[in-house]
Amino acid sequence: MNQLKLFPLELPSPHEAWDKESAKRALDDLFKATLAHRQSDEYHELMKFVSTFRFYSPYNAFLIYTQRPGARFVAPAHRWKKEFSRRVKPNANPLIILQPMGPVMFVFDVSDTEPLQGAKSLPLRVTDPFKIEGKAVTKELVKTIENSKRDGVRVFYQKAGSQAAGCISRIPDKKQTIQLQFQNGKNKKGPVYVMITSKYEICLKEDTAGTIKTENYATLVHELGHLYCGHLGTTNKKWWPDRRGLPRTTREFEAESISFLVCKRLGIRTQSEKYLSGYIEKKSMLPPYVSLECIMKSAGLIEQMASRSLKIRKE
Repeated sequence: MNQLKLFPLELPSPHEAWDKESAKRALDDLFKATLAHRQSDEYHELMKFVSTFRFYSPYNAFLIYTQRPGARFVAPAHRWKKEFSRRVKPNANPLIILQPMGPVMFVFDVSDTEPLQGAKSLPLRVTDPFKIEGKAVTKELVKTIENSKRDGVRVFYQKAGSQAAGCISRIPDKKQTIQLQFQNGKNKKGPVYVMITSKYEICLKEDTAGTIKTENYATLVHELGHLYCGHLGTTNKKWWPDRRGLPRTTREFEAESISFLVCKRLGIRTQSEKYLSGYIEKKSMLPPYVSLECIMKSAGLIEQMASRSLKIRKE
């Protein structure tokens, strides 16, 4: 759940302004052109692919799916040769994905390669890359909560009750805020801490028995999905967009999609899968204004928050 702010009828809402501006960005054309994914069954196939194609970011997994829906395991030509003793077949078509700290990189699916002389059998991660095992998420939950502080998100626990499902809300300007201590790297003397003013609050169930960490993690991902999709506005448009004014069905659909992707790629099952399956059973169209770009980017960011310590945002 998240708060909704209404806007005068004569003025465009922030989400409408963002939607118009997005048409100017080259990568957004790709998402807007993929109209087939507005159909629920096509969208579900995309979600399943991205959720299991976990050796690349959700954003890159989408790019791979768009170019080769049947891809199984992709890698650059040099990695195929060095790690697997395989070469790319003549006339094989490369797949284009985004490269960290660079423009693009070219990768090839396993079906476009052949073994060199003396090559060993391919490992399981190549022959069956979609196989995942369940796991505990204690470390991921703790690290995500810590990384949330850099965006002014205060996460707290309370006993199950009216807020049992979890919620995110923006702290009113007049309310006394809490300063969050965020570790921003280390130096020779040890950890370096900065103080960040809390702007948002997320409530989770109190876990006295240590049995609902998975549920709390899924809830945390869902609520952060609302934040990074811009449903509550933004503190800086360079960090995430302002898309206030979206219909509630769209907001919940995007947040559930993010929770499904992040948790499934981590190897845990949540109620999000059942939620999305409801659209498949009805064979309905997706809610209006759903942004694949926001879903993939938000899922990728939240994955990073669970795996490593992030640095403070740059203004």
